[in-house]
Amino acid sequence: MTTPPPNLSKSDLAQTDLTPDLPHTPPRPSRAMRLRAARRRSGWLDLARLVGGWALLAVLAYFMWTPGDWPVRLLAWVLLVILADEFGGWFGYIGVVLGGLAFLSPNAPPAQWLIIVPLVGGALMALLLIKHSGGPLVLPFAGLLFAGTLVAVGRFGPKIDPTLTLPANPEFQRTAILALLVGLAFSFVRQVVNILLKRRARRHAARVSGVPELST
Repeated sequence: MTTPPPNLSKSDLAQTDLTPDLPHTPPRPSRAMRLRAARRRSGWLDLARLVGGWALLAVLAYFMWTPGDWPVRLLAWVLLVILADEFGGWFGYIGVVLGGLAFLSPNAPPAQWLIIVPLVGGALMALLLIKHSGGPLVLPFAGLLFAGTLVAVGRFGPKIDPTLTLPANPEFQRTAILALLVGLAFSFVRQVVNILLKRRARRHAARVSGVPELST
């Protein structure tokens, strides 16, 4: 004989959960919340750029104002201009102008600085203009223009003006090109990482919104 099922009241049926437990999924943030978070991150990044750019310009001004030999000032000038430019284009141009701060210092400017400022300053200005014209692929061309200008002046300058001996000095060329390579290497790595992060962010946004990412 089969036993009849027990009589269940309505309250018992209400307390009996016949649905399986489903994993709890947190609600997806709204578009307005995502926009506010993006603006907040952008504001912090802008503040970090301002602080970093002005800090590097302050260090550069210190090197230009305090006494020192021209190799130290040349290395600091070229390197800090390229690094400051990574925080904003106008930081780089201000750094080029700060090269003339040595003439306003209470200490006498280093020897040959009157030749270094127009030569290196012009090469730095051309480097920044090319650097701002594209992404990481233009950096080698900017570096070649800067180094080529110094090498060409060092080779042909003494033939035009016998007193123009500093650009042909191996220490001068070695110092300037070393600072150039370090600065452009940092710029290349920073730009490549920035491109990869932006691509990753676009893919994440496409997955969240359900819209397929367009191939570029």
